[in-house]
Amino acid sequence: MSIEEKLLQDFLALPEDKKLEVIDFVEFLKSRNQNKLEALMDDIIVENRDALEELAK
Repeated sequence: MSIEEKLLQDFLALPEDKKLEVIDFVEFLKSRNQNKLEALMDDIIVENRDALEELAK
């Protein structure tokens, strides 16, 4: 059984209120990951501002 199948099987066995908690947690993880990516991109832009400005000419 794959991880996805195991997760789905376990998820479907949960009561509705717990399913909502799982969905909230997944959304939290996605948001946290997105925030890390945005911070990384901001750092890259700051560190390479001169080069980016030269390329924009």
